[in-house]
Amino acid sequence: MTDDAPLLSARGVTKWYGRRLGCRSVGFDLYPGEVVAIVGESGSGKSTLLRLLTRQADLDAGTVSYRMRDGSLRDLAALTDAERAVLRRTDWGFVHQDASFGLRMSVSAGGNIGERLMSAGARHYGDIRAEAGRWLARVEIDEARLDDTPDTFSGGMRQRLQIACSLVTGPRLIFMDEPTGGLDVSVQARILDLLRGLVVDLGLSALIVTHDLGVARLLSHRIMVMKAGEVIESGLTDRVLDDPREPYTQLLVSSILPA
Repeated sequence: MTDDAPLLSARGVTKWYGRRLGCRSVGFDLYPGEVVAIVGESGSGKSTLLRLLTRQADLDAGTVSYRMRDGSLRDLAALTDAERAVLRRTDWGFVHQDASFGLRMSVSAGGNIGERLMSAGARHYGDIRAEAGRWLARVEIDEARLDDTPDTFSGGMRQRLQIACSLVTGPRLIFMDEPTGGLDVSVQARILDLLRGLVVDLGLSALIVTHDLGVARLLSHRIMVMKAGEVIESGLTDRVLDDPREPYTQLLVSSILPA
């Protein structure tokens, strides 16, 4: 696959919940090494879109396709359950707002990372433990905490452990849902610096759902602004945030970002 071939392609993605619109006619391409932020107020449809893109919910219309490692572009709806499970274990990573959704809280930090490695085929205990220790250090957690459980960690440490678990299998695409939501400002800054460095160092593609335009500016190359289930403006992040064209985007920027 070349860098000019999309890694993820969405066309006409639409979802209704009865008579309530979740999202309508969303289409975009995500390229290797690119970070795209989906922003909007609560209820704008951004979280619904993320669930549709990751097949956590079924589409009412449209398609979502993914470029497999052999270069083929596959409709996610046509994949078998086993194929989707392999994607989730290896090629995709997830960073949730609440780290407990991505961790087993009563299993050690090393065990959480190790389980992800084992799901991707690793079997040698010594190698798994060593790799878990390396990833703890990489996300700025003392390796001495390898046998401690996440329920003894601070919120920021849990989030960094979740990031390690997501990245240890070498995924190509990371989905992030409000990755710094609910954390103290100083902790948010540390997590954002860590994420930005890892995305660049590993050449990752990422989709970030956030209401925080500061997060979008720091991490993303492109931005999509959602309102009432539709993408109303998109483009390069700095262009959209510095010179928004839609009145809604202008209001969003003026109310959240400092002048």
